Amino acid sequence: MSSTATIAQKNYKKLSLQIALNGLSFCVIDTLNDRILELQSVAFNYTQSLEDQLWRTFVDHPALTRHYDEIVVLHDNNFNTFVPKALFDENFLGSYLQYNTKVFETDVFAFDEIEIHEINNVYVPFVNVNNFLIDQFGAFDYKNCNTPLVAALLDLSRNKEEKQVFIHIQNTHFEIIVSQNLKLLLYNSFEYKTPEDFAYYLLFTLEQLQLNPETVSVNFLGKITVNDPCFEIAYRYIRTIALLDTQALQSRYSLEERVILENFILLHS
Repeated sequence: MSSTATIAQKNYKKLSLQIALNGLSFCVIDTLNDRILELQSVAFNYTQSLEDQLWRTFVDHPALTRHYDEIVVLHDNNFNTFVPKALFDENFLGSYLQYNTKVFETDVFAFDEIEIHEINNVYVPFVNVNNFLIDQFGAFDYKNCNTPLVAALLDLSRNKEEKQVFIHIQNTHFEIIVSQNLKLLLYNSFEYKTPEDFAYYLLFTLEQLQLNPETVSVNFLGKITVNDPCFEIAYRYIRTIALLDTQALQSRYSLEERVILENFILLHS
């Protein structure tokens, strides 16, 4: 048997973990055959320690304790900012974050490079999560969850001269990404409690960028459906809104639209 045939028959398995304070999602992909083998989400309780709940999740989900050829951990928080490569200095990571999040002298900073777009994502990783996972996996790669999010959405703006607005909805906060033909014009994250909060931040952002709600197109992804109160209130004020087109990923992975929208970051990690 040739070495080529041997490689073709091998399953190259990749584990992607997305970890937030309120929960964890993971995806197991057979990358050689481009198949999703497992996709799960686990909710966490704020009253219990994150480490205890991670331990329980590993006990309850044997898939997390198997061998993988590649492991990627995504730190799901909004303690981050994007910096153009031309303005970036690795020696001053904390200074990039001090204007949009509270930073402390004891914080550990990291950054992800998005080479093709010449920007870096500077962020505060969950050190306790990394320490726990080192004991479980040994070596692994980690990123901020907004790195694959922004990279994937920038790719969708290729050859589109009109400005593209993307809204990534989560339970307590959302991200706004505005792009134009592979260029990142704006990234921001807002916490919200009510649909009215959400609408205020969205419309304020459009106003600041001089984007007309009558003509701009806004695409939603994340934990969102057309019946969601946030989608419905946005529809009142913005003429053209839609869920992000996921037809290609639906065909590729045989997943429902809702699952792809909710796990867009995992699927692009």
